[in-house]
Amino acid sequence: MTTTTDRGAGGALARLLPSSGPLVDDHDVVLLDLDGVVYIGPHAVPGAAEHLGSARSAGARLVFVTNNASRPPAVVAQHLTDLGVDCEETDVVTSAQAAAHHLRSTLGAGARVLRIGGAGLTEALEAEGLQPVDSLDDEPVAVVQGFSPDLTWRHLAEATRAVRSGLPWVATNLDLTVPVVGGPAPGNGTLVGAVRTASGVEPYVVGKPEPALFAEAVRRSSARRPLVVGDRLDTDLEGARRAGLPGLLVLTGVSGIPDLLTAHPGERPTHVSWDLRGLLDTHPDVRARVDGRRVEVTCGAVVLTHADGGWDAAGIDGADALDVVRAAAVAAWSAADAGLESDTALLHRVAATARDDRQLRGDVAAGG
Repeated sequence: MTTTTDRGAGGALARLLPSSGPLVDDHDVVLLDLDGVVYIGPHAVPGAAEHLGSARSAGARLVFVTNNASRPPAVVAQHLTDLGVDCEETDVVTSAQAAAHHLRSTLGAGARVLRIGGAGLTEALEAEGLQPVDSLDDEPVAVVQGFSPDLTWRHLAEATRAVRSGLPWVATNLDLTVPVVGGPAPGNGTLVGAVRTASGVEPYVVGKPEPALFAEAVRRSSARRPLVVGDRLDTDLEGARRAGLPGLLVLTGVSGIPDLLTAHPGERPTHVSWDLRGLLDTHPDVRARVDGRRVEVTCGAVVLTHADGGWDAAGIDGADALDVVRAAAVAAWSAADAGLESDTALLHRVAATARDDRQLRGDVAAGG
């Protein structure tokens, strides 16, 4: 029997979805990751400010959603403004705010919370009417831990003492590293791991890929048709899936084309683009037909066919480079979901060639 494959394991979509026109027109709020999407380190991603300005002009609200709990929203907003991206403090939602809202909802106003973190966490707790304290001797009723470069052994020891005493423990995120000049450095996940090892307790986590941070962003923005945009399959896009939201993967950051082709169902995006220009593009449908051990995927002029364990490609020459990547991704997903053993070397090769051809034309460099 021939079927059109829409969903893979766990009900996750096994194909990329079309847009009715420019993608931004289908959404009222765009929930944007920062590092790898809007900027990379101290520098803006080329074209990011222009594309975001166009998306805003088209009527979408832009909300910047970050796992980073160390910086208050006003600091993040100023950083974006300095990079040419118009941003107000209220346009930023952090994992510290999500953690504080969770604690306020469960503990009530005025509760004392042992704060293991920096200024961003302190500000978020106070904004929710909670009282941040520094020691178990101050009689807190919960512990919250977020990243700060100023944390010391004493802070981790105090957190361990509090967690071992039975207090509820909330972690803003579990990112193992943070980007710094010279390469990745230990992040909040690494520091949370120290407390977890010493206490034997698992924290409640609000940051990506857990859905609580996206729920907080939707609540604060009153979004009805939100779209998540990110560069990491394992945090941004998996988080979108867990929150039940559509997600656009931009290939300007961590996850590249090989990662896209091997993405498991729980982290697959619903749209793909080279960069934030994808908000303004019309996204085509990508169809996969499965008939026994045969898979055929079409995207525009591109046709990828799987038979006898290998892949054949047609319509590649002169095709849109991104359509090639889209078709290759859906082909790889469809074969994997159908339980077919296949040599994906051709898929990786045609996708990488499309990327390289695009770069040779002088476009913005793509990840992968």
